[in-house]
Amino acid sequence: MFQDLLQLFFPKKCVACEESLVDKEIICTSCLHQLPLANTHLNNENTLKKVFNHEVDIEKASCLLYYYKKGITQRLFHNLKYRGHEEISSYLAEWFSPYLKENTFMEDIDVIVPVPLHRSRLKERGYNQVEGFGKTLANNFNKIYVEDVLIKKEATKTQVFKNRLARQKIKPNYFSLEQESKIENKHVLLCDDIITTGATMKNCIKVLQEAPNVKISIASMAYAI
Repeated sequence: MFQDLLQLFFPKKCVACEESLVDKEIICTSCLHQLPLANTHLNNENTLKKVFNHEVDIEKASCLLYYYKKGITQRLFHNLKYRGHEEISSYLAEWFSPYLKENTFMEDIDVIVPVPLHRSRLKERGYNQVEGFGKTLANNFNKIYVEDVLIKKEATKTQVFKNRLARQKIKPNYFSLEQESKIENKHVLLCDDIITTGATMKNCIKVLQEAPNVKISIASMAYAI
């Protein structure tokens, strides 16, 4: 009864379009059909992987969605990062998991590591928007999730709204490797929310590869094209 009254006076909104929802989902059916699936899990030599292979060695790469500015994906990720809708992160991982299971993408992954936030940004936002994504994948595939290996030492502004040249100017020393024993001799899945030029991920990969005998794969919620 109380829940019914709560829904009546404070209806749950779709996190993509803000229309009222009639069920327990967080994205309405209309928006789900509009979100652009990337299907990169179907081809290991996909466009996303080619973003990285010229500068860093990675095993596999996959993302769930394509990200377009001024569209439904921009609204979705704006709500994730800036409007407190932390639940989007886990939701996208749940959606992504069956696709990753199809082609055994996760089979030889040992450890899942999120791209970290600087402590000042974490305090301001209250959560790392990648955490739910990484933890849900870890839970669904029985993998180890570690968030204290890759540390961000300096705060940076969000990359998605910069031009492509500005996105590439990320200093390598923004990140540091801690407790490398947790990933040495492991296959690490590095997770992020949106990959643009890949500059942030490339620097994270280089830092992670300072650990002995590490292999890196990547997974993201979206890829900005």
